[in-house]
Amino acid sequence: MKFEWKGVFPAVTTKFTDNDELDFAAFDHNINAQLEAGVDGLILGGSLGEASVLSDEEKFTLLKHTVDFVDGKVPVLLNIAEQTTKAAVNCAQKALDNGASGLMMLPPMRYKADDDETMAFFGAVAKSTPLPVMIYNNPVDYKIEVTLDMFARLAEYDNVQAVKESTRDISNVTRMINRFGDRFAILTGVDPLAMESLVMGADGWVAGLVDAFPRETVAIYRLVKANRISEALAIYRWFLPVLELDIHPKLVQYIKLAEVATGIGTENVRAPRLKVQGAERERVMKIINDALSVRPVLPEGSWGRKKELQTA
Repeated sequence: MKFEWKGVFPAVTTKFTDNDELDFAAFDHNINAQLEAGVDGLILGGSLGEASVLSDEEKFTLLKHTVDFVDGKVPVLLNIAEQTTKAAVNCAQKALDNGASGLMMLPPMRYKADDDETMAFFGAVAKSTPLPVMIYNNPVDYKIEVTLDMFARLAEYDNVQAVKESTRDISNVTRMINRFGDRFAILTGVDPLAMESLVMGADGWVAGLVDAFPRETVAIYRLVKANRISEALAIYRWFLPVLELDIHPKLVQYIKLAEVATGIGTENVRAPRLKVQGAERERVMKIINDALSVRPVLPEGSWGRKKELQTA
């Protein structure tokens, strides 16, 4: 499937049963909510997808299931988060075999590769697959920054087409555009900086709290791109306390709590993660419930499939 690196791409959560198996019914319920809201793609196996605790069999079973379930409505991307180049190349091949439309790719995991090692890693995967690739640039969490000079080297690979910009430096959006023009699509990857990044020219949003609030997330994106900034800002200001749950080490547990609160998810996580309890749970639930108590009415046409907003 050919697609544009534009719009809202949820980094979806993986659903588990009480017996710690993949919960396809709960997963499908959430994906339906995403599709009905009008998201533009889905990303499996990211940090929110608990990729580090999924077996290869589970990962590719979930990918094939998702591809079959969405039936071409939106592209389905798989994240590559591997420790070795050989494993990353193998993952890219299996992603293609199981119907993925594209890949999101992290630098080598655990080992802090230098620039040349990181470039060799990315290059080996890019050369091994026809799938389009989005580089996940998150030095805060993964300790390796993909610099502008490194992107200049990556430009030789036609299928390296986008970046998930998670440096936490909004000016990096402008730096990328100034240096590369439209060579790389830019998708913001930090929920509490999303609107700021979109205003500065980011093409899309790899979102987390969209898993619980798909309509509001899509509405912000579409309103910004229609230059209806004041309407987007009103929703964004309401949303921000919840969006900040995305930048906590327990973002998986917190976002799953939000999914339960909005009726489109379950709370089950896979060990070593545990459900949050006590005062921590009360604090998170207060943030979520406070937002739900004043949930905004969204402008007509700002969410849903195939909707076009009138530009301001």
